Amino acid sequence: MSTREMSDERVTAAVRDAAAAPSMHNTQPWRFRYSRSEGAFQVRADFGRELPHADPDGRALHVSCGAALFNLRVALAHEGLRPVTRLLPDPDDPALLAVVRPAGPGDGEGSGGGGDGEDGIGALHPAVHRRHTSRLPFTGTEIPQTLRTALSDAALREGALLDFPGPRHLRWVLELVEEAEARNRADRGEAEDLAHWTRTGAAATAATAGADPVGGVDTAGDGVPEYAFGPRKFDGRAPVRDFAGTGRVAGRRSETFERQPRIALLSTVKDRPGDWLRAGQAMERVLLLATLEGLVGSPATQPVEWPDLRWPLRDPVSGRGRVQMVLRLGYGPPGPGTPRRPPGEVLDIGP
Repeated sequence: MSTREMSDERVTAAVRDAAAAPSMHNTQPWRFRYSRSEGAFQVRADFGRELPHADPDGRALHVSCGAALFNLRVALAHEGLRPVTRLLPDPDDPALLAVVRPAGPGDGEGSGGGGDGEDGIGALHPAVHRRHTSRLPFTGTEIPQTLRTALSDAALREGALLDFPGPRHLRWVLELVEEAEARNRADRGEAEDLAHWTRTGAAATAATAGADPVGGVDTAGDGVPEYAFGPRKFDGRAPVRDFAGTGRVAGRRSETFERQPRIALLSTVKDRPGDWLRAGQAMERVLLLATLEGLVGSPATQPVEWPDLRWPLRDPVSGRGRVQMVLRLGYGPPGPGTPRRPPGEVLDIGP
């Protein structure tokens, strides 16, 4: 099937898969355009969905859009196509983050990741809608070394590094997470971001139903509803953000989390917008593979939101790269699905 034969229904289905990606505070800061004549998808940033306090430089926005880009590649590969990706193709259009099109005769590999369609990414498709962030307690079961290696290899195929810190480094990482959480609780800007992107009471019900009780665009289909907050952390050191902030949610219980969480650090060698997009693709590739292998996970962004805490996250011995994400992985209950904007809100199909 050539790209020119993709029906609007198939284009819409591919974008629905892309939009299942995780994003910080479930902001979903992406848009997609599909050109019928070119048979190409544009992945675009929606800068109106930036987090002004937690993400002033747009790094997390690029990581989120990178995750959506990877899901789009998976969706096309699942259709039997080999997606070729170009990152940041137009310096005069900063909202244009990537162009993706199935390869034609003579096409080489794109610049967006390793071996689109040739290394089996289509096999990850069953995990696209099964993957959910879990803010629930995990068991203490170790992740087998063979699986850790496979996850690290998955990140490397997307141009990123995935490391599992040793005991001493892990203790340091968890201390940085705790410092970031303490700062966030006292930070007015962080409270404003949470207030804008969390849904409690009637707003949470509307988000679940896909309806908007107050008429605004951003109060249904996005954000983190209270049912996805998870329990309060009574004990343990798992790096789980409390989306209730300093507030209270009626009926919310407290539970004990892992004292020795399984943490992975996702890094890139450089720290520019293209690297952030690669980090997002690597993160999603890791999370989809983890899902297929029976793991659950939750990205932890708290320490990477503070520049003076982000740099010390790196391994003090190897000093590999710039940390883009802290991932909590393990065995436990999957998290609930969170709302997604319908394709009609994020997709434009043109000639």
